[in-house]
Amino acid sequence: MWCKRFAGHATVLALAALGAMPAQALFKVVNPDGTVTYTDRPPQLVVNARVTNLARPGSPTLTEPDLSLPAELRQPVLRHPVTLYTTSECSPCETGRQLLVSRGVPYNERRVGNEEDAQAFERLFGTRTLPLLTVGAQPLKGLSDVEWTAYLDAAGYPKQARLPRGWQARTAPMVERAAPAATARAEPVVAPNAPQIIETETVSTGTRLRF
Repeated sequence: MWCKRFAGHATVLALAALGAMPAQALFKVVNPDGTVTYTDRPPQLVVNARVTNLARPGSPTLTEPDLSLPAELRQPVLRHPVTLYTTSECSPCETGRQLLVSRGVPYNERRVGNEEDAQAFERLFGTRTLPLLTVGAQPLKGLSDVEWTAYLDAAGYPKQARLPRGWQARTAPMVERAAPAATARAEPVVAPNAPQIIETETVSTGTRLRF
């Protein structure tokens, strides 16, 4: 009974929050002097600045409808796209992923895999705890099936799976990286560096990153 009352209250809060917030857009700006800033608004033109849209690749926008989705999913996807932020060796991340898959929610996944990713994530959301789910522009920190379900309900996602057979989430790193340029001649073979060890500290609702 308490859970039902809580879920109802969460749904009211979710409706209010979703109605007040625009679709998410995240940008990384590298200024000519090397300073880096993060913003949720398209930055003004700055000469020689490099701007990276952290919401791409993968995040659906009003100009990129997924025509493979059934009609009842297209509208919530366009208005309140869902993005799941995860890292490796994170049990709560896998649980959250399965929650979305079992309900049939189309989502994009951004993976935090190194310190640069972790810093970008922390500057955007003020935390290093994963998983984190965004429904539209509303961030939901940590794993809570009640809260996630309430926001998905408020955003209009069907309660029963409607995804086409074989549908898979699109996955990308937290920060886009340019592919290495091809060299004109063969380079000598160099022994790879020792792999980086990523420590994680499990907390009640997620995994806290330590790089």
